[in-house]
Amino acid sequence: MLSPLGGTQRCFRAIVLLLALTVFLLAGLLHVDVTMLTLLLGDQAEGPPITNVMFLKTHKTASSTVLNVLFRFAESHNLSVALPAGSRFHLGYPWLFLARYVEGMEQDGSQQRFNIMCNHLRFNLPEVQKVMPNDTFYFSILRNPVFQLESSFIYYKGYVPAFRNVASLDAFLASPLAYYNQSLGLRNAYARNNMWFDLGFDRDAPVEESYVRARLAEVERRFQLVLVAEHFDESMVLLRHRLRWQLDDVVSFRLNSRSQRSVTSLTPEGQKRAKRWCALDWRLYQHFNRTFWAQVRAELGPRRLRSEVTRLRARRRELRALCLQDGAPKNKTQITDPRLLPYQSGDADILGYNLRQGLDDQTLQMCQRMVMPELQYVARLYSLQFPEKPPKNIPFLEA
Repeated sequence: MLSPLGGTQRCFRAIVLLLALTVFLLAGLLHVDVTMLTLLLGDQAEGPPITNVMFLKTHKTASSTVLNVLFRFAESHNLSVALPAGSRFHLGYPWLFLARYVEGMEQDGSQQRFNIMCNHLRFNLPEVQKVMPNDTFYFSILRNPVFQLESSFIYYKGYVPAFRNVASLDAFLASPLAYYNQSLGLRNAYARNNMWFDLGFDRDAPVEESYVRARLAEVERRFQLVLVAEHFDESMVLLRHRLRWQLDDVVSFRLNSRSQRSVTSLTPEGQKRAKRWCALDWRLYQHFNRTFWAQVRAELGPRRLRSEVTRLRARRRELRALCLQDGAPKNKTQITDPRLLPYQSGDADILGYNLRQGLDDQTLQMCQRMVMPELQYVARLYSLQFPEKPPKNIPFLEA
């Protein structure tokens, strides 16, 4: 004879099994992906957006696109930007940064702090801390130094003494010391270990293990995030996650990019030589490429990363179709609005954009901000932030 207790237990187990089977079948029928559901329901950031941000804008690393993201966020949220003083468009580069290079800073640093800092400078933490609040989020971006050096060679060909009298980057790398003179100092800042130099370090330092490890640890202590240009969309996803910003805050179009005709390819031997010549940059890039992916895995995971990158790219396509004429970048001869003409440098053919005709005022303003070249945006924010001061002039637009 069955006991009442035993029958009750078997009945309870049957009910639990039935409920579990029902949930499983519903999930299958509705194609519910629990991870995706969590992502969609949890898309709202936990806590308010971070609004005190310092971006170390390294050279030839897609940093102009990041600057545009930060400028747009500052303008749409009525935040103050640490802009170059007077007629300048950079913060004292290539000299080490000083607080007095910022418009509105008094000699004693008594002026109130700024929210956003992102113009070119050579990093000098004590002076940056005079400008930015204590809770500032610090980040930067790096690029494979082989391609960073190639871009610098084309862009600064007529400016950098080491590049001026050599036919090609391959020829330079075959015998760099024949062209590179350390005694010329800052004038050759772009010719060797430029990203290392931007961080405030000695670009000509010996590649000694103890020295390199100490400097890498120093960067890790100060910068909460270092992005990777070769994985730009993944970088924007992680940045958005860290800053608790919205999707449209980090969607962008490529700015200050070159046409393919002004991009050169190094020989395999030239690439090896570039890594040796820029060995400090190579160590820097290798290290922070590893830390970037470790952070992505820890904070997002592969499935969420793929989902958010897909959303970012889909939104970019929507905005490209909404804003851009033909949805494609244009060379300087094709750009119809001179206010959207990017600065041209060296042998680089810098691309810009034409906007679609007939956009309503609100859409036009949004699209203009997304394609506005760096110099024009600096001048715009300067006039908005310091209306009592003479506006910044952009000489190539006045020619």
